[in-house]
This record gives sequence, structure tokens and C-alpha cells, in this order.
Amino acid sequence: MTSMSTAYVQSGRTAQKQRTRNALIAAARELVAAGERLTVEATADAASISRTTAYRYFPNLRSLLAAAHPSTDVSSLLPPDPPEDPAERLDLVIRGIHRVLLDDEAQQRTMLRLSLEPTPHDADDLPLRQGRAIAWLTEALEPVRPTTGDDGLRRLVLSIRSAIGIEALVWLVDVAGLSRRSATEQMRWTAQALLRGALHESG
Repeated sequence: MTSMSTAYVQSGRTAQKQRTRNALIAAARELVAAGERLTVEATADAASISRTTAYRYFPNLRSLLAAAHPSTDVSSLLPPDPPEDPAERLDLVIRGIHRVLLDDEAQQRTMLRLSLEPTPHDADDLPLRQGRAIAWLTEALEPVRPTTGDDGLRRLVLSIRSAIGIEALVWLVDVAGLSRRSATEQMRWTAQALLRGALHESG
């Protein structure tokens, strides 16, 4: 959410403004889930809120999508007592990432499209650029740090992230013609292959 919309929501009649904001976010999520073309105007109409009011909360589509994107605030995708084996830890995290990915694929695809557009001043608001998956993968692969070193671990995490996200899903499904189940299995296989390769390279 941009600083402009944040300031508006937090000034005066905050409870009512928060309800209005939540109504806009809910309407945006419903439009995306239904496959409708999302705009601030369409969201305002769906929420029965004036367009002028909607723009006070979300001055552009990018800020609306950033707010409406399903929030994944968990700091870890590992269970409370995770296994020590890095391959098992990695697979648990990737399965968790893919649950989020498939549950909200329409919004993920929209966010990907926006991420590929020329970078605006508010690009860091985009969920795809906030590095949540990087943190989850780094935690999963922490046991290999003594073997790979810091630079090697970073390189491994980035390689795996590039092979398991919405970008890879779009290519595997839309271009390679795989089913979503086969696509996620392919991504899990690729991640494990990258892990084995990194460990072999590190001796």
C-alpha cells in the first residue's frame, strides 16, 4: 500500500475507513478469482463504493493489487520440529510455496505481469519483489551452509527460487503443456537436482 493511501486510512474515522478499504480489497479478490479484468473502477463498482472514494485508498491498480494479494505473513514453512536432512526440509518448503501458488494462481499471474512492466517508484510494493520465498528457502537449506559457504548457499537459493515460482509454473503449464500437478512435480524434481548439484560441486 502506498504512503498516500496509508495516510488517508489512518486519519480520522479510522474504523469506517478500514471497513471501506477491506470492502475494496475483498471486491478486488473476488474479481480476480472470477477471471475478470481488474481495475480500480471495476473494484469500486463491485464494492458499491464511489470511484472517487476508491482512488483515495488506492490511487492506482498496482497499489490495489499489492493490498489484495493474499498475505503470507508466516516466517517459516517448516514444521515445529523440522527434519535435519536438507532435501526433506527443502521439499516441505516447496510444497508449502506451491500450495500458496496454486490457491491464488490468478492473482499470482497478475502480479507477475505487473512485475514485468517498466519499474515504477512503488515497485517494491509488489509481493513478488518482497523476497518471502527467499527467506523460506534459506531457512530450509541452512544445514548446507557449512558445505556451500554463504555465497554458495545464496546462489543455490536463487537458483531454486527461479525454478519453482509463478514464472516457472506459467512456462510449464502454458508453454510445455503440463498439468498443474505434473508442473509442481517437475519443479520439485528440479529443486532437488539443484541441491544435489550444489553439494557435489562443494565436495
